Amino acid sequence: MLLSVLSAAASDHLTYAGLGLDPVALKIGSFAIKWYSLAYIAGILIGWWYLLRLLAQPGAPMSRRHADDLVFYATLGIIIGGRLGYAIFYDPALLVNPLQFLKLWEGGMSLHGGVIGTTVAILWLSRRNGLNWLRVHDYVACCAPFGLFFGRLANFVNGELWGKPSEMPWAIVFNRTVEAGLVEPARHPSQLYEAGLEGLVLFAILAWMFWRTKARYEPGKLVGVFLLGYGAFRFFVEFFREPDSQFKNTVFETTIHMGQLLCLPMIAGGIYLILTAKKRRQRVEPIAGSESVA
Repeated sequence: MLLSVLSAAASDHLTYAGLGLDPVALKIGSFAIKWYSLAYIAGILIGWWYLLRLLAQPGAPMSRRHADDLVFYATLGIIIGGRLGYAIFYDPALLVNPLQFLKLWEGGMSLHGGVIGTTVAILWLSRRNGLNWLRVHDYVACCAPFGLFFGRLANFVNGELWGKPSEMPWAIVFNRTVEAGLVEPARHPSQLYEAGLEGLVLFAILAWMFWRTKARYEPGKLVGVFLLGYGAFRFFVEFFREPDSQFKNTVFETTIHMGQLLCLPMIAGGIYLILTAKKRRQRVEPIAGSESVA
């Protein structure tokens, strides 16, 4: 009876197979370029372009030369931090299997690890060049939603990280979740929820604060808004997202998802940076340009 109900409900929804999506963007012989890889490249390149636009405004915390170097270090931070974060938080077995750890093309990246890796890269660059790392981080935070947006779209194209069963009209039947003997229900397209909230909405908030307020002259405010915004949006969407399979029948399935747990320090840190930002406001002498901003 239950199987027939689920089958009937799922038949009224869109199916992943029916969307004609393919994780591989281009294949030449045995060489394949996946959308997930292109998402990383697009996020970094567009973020770089936007960062240069931000730095062209009065009071920039670094020059074009610093920005170019930062892109290289931040890319390493995203890749290494993201992979290490995934191994530590989601799949510790990778830490004792170096060859498997290096297989990035098979997936397995942690946003929280990537944030830590990028922060380390910013600290490294700032210390070497005598820059205010918190102000540099403010500018980088405004660019981060590009990568989040494209990354979540790639998750959707891959048919991975799907949501919980749902009867909403926009729910989708992901054919990759079929298990032997079970009828696959329609699910929340939680990847798209995250793309909209963590990508588009968070970008709009940060862009408004940068271009329409004096937030960029209060070190830590913009990165605080990013941490709070991402943490809150991710925590919320996790209620609609299927927990990772390796946490089945654990506290990370029944009580709190691992993603939600990792968001708690981000939310706390973001609130702290926002509330204390005004105390750090100072006269800004730009690294690039000639205009002094009070």
